[in-house]
Amino acid sequence: MSGLLRRAAPPVDLRRWAVDEALPFWAARGWDSARGGFFERLHTDGTPDAGCLRRLRVQARQVYVFAHAHHLGWCDGLGLALDGFGYLMDKGHAPDGAPGFVHLLTADGAAADPLRDAYDHIFVVLAAAWLARVSGDAQVRKVALDTLAFIDEALTDRAGDLLEGRPHRLPRRQNPAMHMFETMLVLHETLALPEALPRAAALRAMMERRFLDPETGALREFFSADWTPLQDVCEPGHMAEWSWLLRRHDALRGRPADAGAEALPRRLMARALEGANPATGFVYDETDLSGRPRRATHRTWGQTELVKAWLAEHEAGRPGARDEAIDALARLHAGYLAPAFPGGWIDQLDAAGAAIPGPTPASTFYHLLSTAAEADRVLGAAGALPVAAPIL
Repeated sequence: MSGLLRRAAPPVDLRRWAVDEALPFWAARGWDSARGGFFERLHTDGTPDAGCLRRLRVQARQVYVFAHAHHLGWCDGLGLALDGFGYLMDKGHAPDGAPGFVHLLTADGAAADPLRDAYDHIFVVLAAAWLARVSGDAQVRKVALDTLAFIDEALTDRAGDLLEGRPHRLPRRQNPAMHMFETMLVLHETLALPEALPRAAALRAMMERRFLDPETGALREFFSADWTPLQDVCEPGHMAEWSWLLRRHDALRGRPADAGAEALPRRLMARALEGANPATGFVYDETDLSGRPRRATHRTWGQTELVKAWLAEHEAGRPGARDEAIDALARLHAGYLAPAFPGGWIDQLDAAGAAIPGPTPASTFYHLLSTAAEADRVLGAAGALPVAAPIL
């Protein structure tokens, strides 16, 4: 029972955590002032893993973090976002003479893997769209649109479906398509791209047609070359993430929110919650189609997506959703943020809710910043978000 959480004072303000702790810390300690670029990860004491390979997508995600935070007025992040974008372009874009961005960089900024990964390019578009919005820089906007064109030309098959990369790999995954859907919503909001919402609608239809299991309604993760499902693997965090994104899509296209039990976002939430640990409330990293855990561990990012999904359900008018969002925020803070160094997080908990030793990945800041922004928008800055404390 020690993993169970209850509400208690003092209040938790995720925006304040971002403003006072996380953004200043990662601006100072997450940036490589000697060689440029963002560190891929930090050790558990908050010092950088300076020799680690750097994923291109992480560079893009950190650009997004500081551009979005600057837009919110939470930090003066524009300069760092521009520096990160410059590093991404200088080191990652076509260093081998071929179009597109390489997948991995060494700590010194040399190309370490020439793969053109679709997931990476999608996050370049998302980051560039946010940076173009806050900077007004026409060249950054051009990178966003040129990268989108590269995805369409080089990383999409004849049927119009995303490939995993160039060269193409198997299995095919639903995850890149989900982030492409998210990026279309961002392009609509930041750059007012006329085709963004129609493209989002096509991706939504693809998700319903290909990724949802017809018998259980759960979201499948892996597929063969012809989209035949592989294994019975589900990730509750992704089902919560899709639920939130679908609510955003409905709002952006002016569709009235459906709080009924048959609404697709609500059905995906139900499937996500089937994959939650009954002792702690944390969603598992991986389950089968029925919600039984395949990996009974709990990554940080899955919990952030559960928070956003409950916030979206509250906005849709679902009774009790606000309290569920507050409870999920409290669990996130108590389990992952409070035990870490200030401004950091625990990456993964075990089935009992204990921290699994390991580094702090920079990639998770993207999830936490967007969750803080949504919580602040929906619930207000300080609200009455109580700290979660263990019941002993």
